[in-house]
Amino acid sequence: MGYIHSLESFGSVDGPGIRYLIFFTGCNMRCQFCHNPDTWVMEKGTEYTADELLDKAERYRSYWGNEGGITASGGEPLLQIDFLLELFKKAKQRKIHTCLDTSAQPFTREGIFFEKFRKLMDCTDLVLLDIKQIYEDKHLLLTGHSNKNILDCARYLDGIGKPVWIRHVLVPGGAGASDEDQQLKELAAFLKTLHNIERVDVLPYHTFGVHKWELLGIPYPLAGVMPPTAERIENAKRILMIDNK
Repeated sequence: MGYIHSLESFGSVDGPGIRYLIFFTGCNMRCQFCHNPDTWVMEKGTEYTADELLDKAERYRSYWGNEGGITASGGEPLLQIDFLLELFKKAKQRKIHTCLDTSAQPFTREGIFFEKFRKLMDCTDLVLLDIKQIYEDKHLLLTGHSNKNILDCARYLDGIGKPVWIRHVLVPGGAGASDEDQQLKELAAFLKTLHNIERVDVLPYHTFGVHKWELLGIPYPLAGVMPPTAERIENAKRILMIDNK
């Protein structure tokens, strides 16, 4: 059984084509800009079997075309790697395109996790990899965790030739701000060392999830921080040399 927060039938920005989105619960990171703090606790999700989720997804298969499929998002799906592996294996048996949206915080090249991750990649068609901050000290401030293993995951995915879309949330304020030019240049330099990147997306920080923090009684760490301007968004795209056409 997997713990699932919610399902979305017609996702259009979380992978190619029309996607059936499966939002897992459970996340160790505490991103200051998180718009889904209600996904942090795994056991608060609804339990599903892999077949139950795939049966639901296939009701919308006629809308997927040649590119669509399912996307596992979160939360952090890798915290439920056993269930995720079963889900993707069964999806491939049904000839469904599989996409993993992850921050890679649990990634390690050691032990049983790595064995399972390697098997997971065998049945994963595309990875959407979030890189929140290129500087480790600011990543710690922004998310509560190091980014060393996350960047190592990016290198591993490059090494096995796994197609990757990079996602970078543009946060204009706070100690872990991720829109500063030098940070973006360092991120661009890192991405240049990889050869499997098919797309880079800048995701502007927004405040749509603030009410969830309030409902949970958690102080919102970026109170007063405004979304980035259109100019700063275009500046980030220029630095990251984004051309996703």
